[in-house]
Amino acid sequence: MRLRRQLPLAAALLIALTVPGSAAADPPTPPAGEHCAGRQVHVPHAAHQRSACLEDLTTAGLAGTEYTDPADQAGLAAKGTIQPRGVPGVQIDGYFADTSGFNKTHGWNHDAQFVIRLPDHWNGGLVVTGAPGNRKQYSTDALISDQVLARGFAYAATDKGNSGPDFYRDGDRPGDAIAEWNRRTTQLTRAARAAVTRTYGHAPRRTYMTGISNGGYLTRWQLENHPGLYDGGVDWEGALWTADGPNLLTSLPTAVARSLGRASDDDLVAAGFDPRSDFLWPYHEKAYWGVTQKIYRAELDPSYDRGCPGASAGSSTEEILAPCASDADYDYASRPRSVHRAVERIALTGRIGKPMITLHGDLDALLPRAADSDVYDDMIAARKRDHLHRYYTIEGGTHVDGLYDTRPDRLRPILPCYRTAFDALTGWVERGTPPPADRTVPRPAEGDPVNSCPLR
Repeated sequence: MRLRRQLPLAAALLIALTVPGSAAADPPTPPAGEHCAGRQVHVPHAAHQRSACLEDLTTAGLAGTEYTDPADQAGLAAKGTIQPRGVPGVQIDGYFADTSGFNKTHGWNHDAQFVIRLPDHWNGGLVVTGAPGNRKQYSTDALISDQVLARGFAYAATDKGNSGPDFYRDGDRPGDAIAEWNRRTTQLTRAARAAVTRTYGHAPRRTYMTGISNGGYLTRWQLENHPGLYDGGVDWEGALWTADGPNLLTSLPTAVARSLGRASDDDLVAAGFDPRSDFLWPYHEKAYWGVTQKIYRAELDPSYDRGCPGASAGSSTEEILAPCASDADYDYASRPRSVHRAVERIALTGRIGKPMITLHGDLDALLPRAADSDVYDDMIAARKRDHLHRYYTIEGGTHVDGLYDTRPDRLRPILPCYRTAFDALTGWVERGTPPPADRTVPRPAEGDPVNSCPLR
């Protein structure tokens, strides 16, 4: 019942994940303080960029300014999360050349937007991420940027080249929009490394890739395809794409069918959903399953039903969240070979080339781990790369930490575990200290689950 009462707000938070924000004027550049004196900042190959010297690069310091977007972060973190603050430095906002304009941030109406933050007190490292879901470049400011900046890392994030519920309209071929996500992440990593080198006088000693949900997928893909750019990564519940399944198009149709009364709870469990997450299903039925299935199916298999979602996923919250009835009958295995080839273009292999830590909540009701990270862990082992991988199942964790506030008796936030995992990764890479073996991290019986999560 508490979840149902939260639905109007929760739906609004989800639309922050998908719907472009209102336009805004270019942010004014504040006067440079002494801490920025003489600093030359340039992002190579950016079509547009502007830099600002700021007294605090964290969300606490940027609140109420044009340098972050709290609406795009909505629902991702639990209330009571303690955030670092007081990190002076330079922020660069800009975009690379692109032909689409879903991202309205700063009134630029231009995709491939990015943000790079360069702290005054740099530790020699760089952290790169891409937006989760269909959000934009500021979406992980509270989850990732604040913490890594406080540790001295430079930080870079991309909107992935398209955003919002109509992202599938970008590109000419099925899979083009998602393929662009990977390309834009690589592009930003190279540009950010160059900007860091020009700013501080030497290249970053360590570069880490990380992200949540679709950002976790980007982490997996980058460490498989461009391991030379990175020293390691933390994958927080990354989406799994494989040409023959499993993938979102093999698990979500059953969820849509159940929403429409055409499948049972047992069918949902057979599709990989944990039966203990059933208290979250009413929320996901209204806020996640329908919209996610229809827009990713439209991206990868548009010929299946051109009438839904059509040229747009919808013009109102209700329309966007509503499922396509035809998706209840969607059978990925029987779709034409061309559909499987589209997925193959963006598929993962498990062939990671640098150390990576994966986190996944056992109560994830959007990307059930049995059809996702459990499978990916096996894929890594099959490629004989398991010595480079650690996999932690977070007991009581679900897809977004904001849901913890609705059911603190049954859930726990994953963010504190992510922060501990990131520190474990840097210790692994930089000092040769191996992280704990694969394990389930128990839900704590006492203490502060919002801000503490020992992995050992």
